[in-house]
Amino acid sequence: MKKYIFSFLICGVLLLTSCSSKQTLQEYFVANTENPNFISFDLPASLLNINNDELSAKQKDALASLKKLNILAFKKTEDNTADFTVEKEKVKAILKGEEYEELMKMNTQFGKATIKFLGDDEAIDEVIIYGDSSDKGFVIVRVLGDNMNPAQLVQFVNTLEKSNINTSQFKNLTKMFQ
Repeated sequence: MKKYIFSFLICGVLLLTSCSSKQTLQEYFVANTENPNFISFDLPASLLNINNDELSAKQKDALASLKKLNILAFKKTEDNTADFTVEKEKVKAILKGEEYEELMKMNTQFGKATIKFLGDDEAIDEVIIYGDSSDKGFVIVRVLGDNMNPAQLVQFVNTLEKSNINTSQFKNLTKMFQ
């Protein structure tokens, strides 16, 4: 009988420790897509309108590793200042997780920004760009791909210079932060 109780306790402990109550960034995106304080949209890599004929082999590999961008932005107003503070802290808590590795921090004319990634140095699955401004709000961009690597990210940035991006997709976002 003691064996069964001991086995039951071990299973219970394993079950409780394997379940995490910490919200992931993806869950945060899903939870806030209908929230009126947020604007949310996905952009496929095809939106970049890049002519493959003009790309080097490395740039083609970088582009092929990119799948889509998920964007979630919170516009701060006088009426939602308390919500802004709460939501900003939620995002920062998620991004402090061990699974996110920091690439860089920046101060820009729009506010502070951080770039982090999920995965390892050889195979990055997701790049997260987070930026906030105390008077405008914050934005989170998830760059999703398959086995991206840091060298490919540099190539991807170079590839963007050759893109003919359809900026109509960004009108709501740019309007929000003006």
